[in-house]
Amino acid sequence: MTHYTLISGDAPLLISLPHDGVELPPELEPRLTEAARRVADTDWHVGRLYETIARQLGASLLRPRWSRYLIDLNRPADGVPLYPGRRETGLCPLHSFAEEPLYLPGQAPGAAEVAERVGEYWQPYHDALAAELRRLRQRHRRVLLWEGHSIRSICPIFFEGRLPDFNLGTAAGCSAAPELASTLMDVLAGHPDYGQVLDGRFQGGYITRHYGDPAQGLHAVQLELTQATYMDESPPFRWDAQRAAPAQRVIAELLRAALGWVEAEQGPGPGAQGPEELRRCPE
Repeated sequence: MTHYTLISGDAPLLISLPHDGVELPPELEPRLTEAARRVADTDWHVGRLYETIARQLGASLLRPRWSRYLIDLNRPADGVPLYPGRRETGLCPLHSFAEEPLYLPGQAPGAAEVAERVGEYWQPYHDALAAELRRLRQRHRRVLLWEGHSIRSICPIFFEGRLPDFNLGTAAGCSAAPELASTLMDVLAGHPDYGQVLDGRFQGGYITRHYGDPAQGLHAVQLELTQATYMDESPPFRWDAQRAAPAQRVIAELLRAALGWVEAEQGPGPGAQGPEELRRCPE
């Protein structure tokens, strides 16, 4: 069974969309609430946001099949919190962002089932991600991992008020060079109609923190985009082409600027050294 789709490119850029999946295994659905079957907390349409840009740039694009309600690919496999002391959803979420239960009474997964999901669904995505980064790093001295995410602009479980539109995360400067972050913020400064922040409420999840290592030429950046910039945030979560077009242009500008920075000092790749051999950000 295919758990993800990977399109490999030649540019030193891998775009990962770990919350793009909407499917739930049929055998799981009888245990779920109606709220869970709506998969409302999907990063809706992020594949549509990025697929044309990725093709134009020659980037690799990794997309999962399954919903984050099955397992969250952007959480550590051991379930350790990413933001200690703050509200966040877990590796196998039990509640939606609206704090609705996702499982019928007595149907939530236990530790053994969570471990099975890690092996069946979580690990293949990360194996593919690590292998693609390894392939790109064999060809390029510097590589960019771009984590594409989106979220409702108002989500009280996580933050007060309205979230800025473009939320860039570099794990507080650990996962990407400050010069790259500055380059990206310079791009956003040219679009004052959009709210913007660097390493604010969303600094990057597990993937950004785990794989980013700028000292070794692997830079990881997360973009958390408010869904109000490109779609209707209420069901049925309709794509809005009029709003999406300018947001896509800004994303393309960000990625082109980042690629320009990454490629500025390219040389022979680092050989067989892979992501598993790199220093990690604190996770």
